[in-house]
Amino acid sequence: MKCDYCENSAVYTRKYSGQKLCSECFSNSIVRKTAKTISKHKMIKNNELVAVAVSGGKDSLALLKIIHEMSSSHNFRIKAITIDEGIPGYRNEALEIVEKFCDELNVELKVYSYKDLFELTLDEALDMRENEKTSSCSICGTLRRRAIDHAAKDIGADVIATGHNLDDTLQTFVINMLSGDTNKIGWMDPDTSSNSLRKIKPFCEIYESEIVFYAFTNDIPF
Repeated sequence: MKCDYCENSAVYTRKYSGQKLCSECFSNSIVRKTAKTISKHKMIKNNELVAVAVSGGKDSLALLKIIHEMSSSHNFRIKAITIDEGIPGYRNEALEIVEKFCDELNVELKVYSYKDLFELTLDEALDMRENEKTSSCSICGTLRRRAIDHAAKDIGADVIATGHNLDDTLQTFVINMLSGDTNKIGWMDPDTSSNSLRKIKPFCEIYESEIVFYAFTNDIPF
């Protein structure tokens, strides 16, 4: 089975379009889709500094690679920011992956920890919660968003880019629909420019499965 766009063997078939793509054409299509989303929603302006929030997972590392490639041919700059929640036996490995990947791309990385910003780790924050029904994810998510905002402002960024994909968007939509929170549905625009620092989601129109395959074919660690 050959690629629809070249003579190479196809390695991926898009179920929603029927396209058969080789690894190179598939990767190029992901880059083009990301660039199209950024352009369509006017996510990044000339001369802006983009803070790419990197966790060490496939989505954020893939986004960093693509945004880095785009920055060399477009008029904007990037820096990577990552948050250390202080989780023993877990976060150190992810931080090492991020640091190594940023070194390979020659992208400046700034690491910010809960301990430095809030004077406590995630475990300590969980121990201090007054209501046991408050989930760990809720507390971590709130602290993480605050930490990312602080980090982006600290490096002088104009925009915060996160690796949220189409699956994330659909999941949030369904949750808000089921809970009857129609106001939040209205806030799901890919570029929340009402904030002082814009938060953009360049992968918001790309399925998670495609990002996984992009990471795999481009040897992105996660």
